[in-house]
Amino acid sequence: EMIRRTITEHFKKEFRLAPQGIKVLSLFFIDAVERYRKYDADGNQVKGDYAAIFEDEYRRLAKHPDYQSLFKEVDVETAAEAVHDGYFSIDRKKVGARTVEVFKDTRGDSKADDDTYSLIMRDKEKLLSFETPLKFIFSHSALREGWDNPNVFQICALREMGTERERRQTIGRGLRLCVNQQGDRLRGFEVNTLTVVATESYEQFAEN
Repeated sequence: EMIRRTITEHFKKEFRLAPQGIKVLSLFFIDAVERYRKYDADGNQVKGDYAAIFEDEYRRLAKHPDYQSLFKEVDVETAAEAVHDGYFSIDRKKVGARTVEVFKDTRGDSKADDDTYSLIMRDKEKLLSFETPLKFIFSHSALREGWDNPNVFQICALREMGTERERRQTIGRGLRLCVNQQGDRLRGFEVNTLTVVATESYEQFAEN
């Protein structure tokens, strides 16, 4: 339901803001990397529950009459895979007789992970271009300190945000003034509104 609501809010804002030259981004914070992406014995990526749910909901909502104008010349089946991504590297550590894999929200080891890392962390202009299909970013933590993108309009917290600092850091990722395709910052609450999709435990923090 939270994933569905985030996609719905994304489409609503895209419908309204894309004509103004504003690319809309949504950010998901997840509780476990393997729920979004796994690796088989050969090291190939396998979709986790969140990725599968996201693509199903994206395809279903994209067919809704209210959003048809967003997908006039788009193959929704293919687009559902192209519009989302995350970057997660694996640290393998020897613990006694076992190898423990620790997923981290940092730069990956593969070429695909490197490309995603560069796009999200370094190439802001390319990410904000309509030519780049990526719009939904999955992250295990609040991304590293200093990361920001002015066009994050939705934040979905699929994990508990325990401390006040962590919650502030989380919503801080969506509190920048957005920019259009020319890189000009746009002001006004009618454009700069952040939607946070979270659990009930977030309510008191939001009220404060």
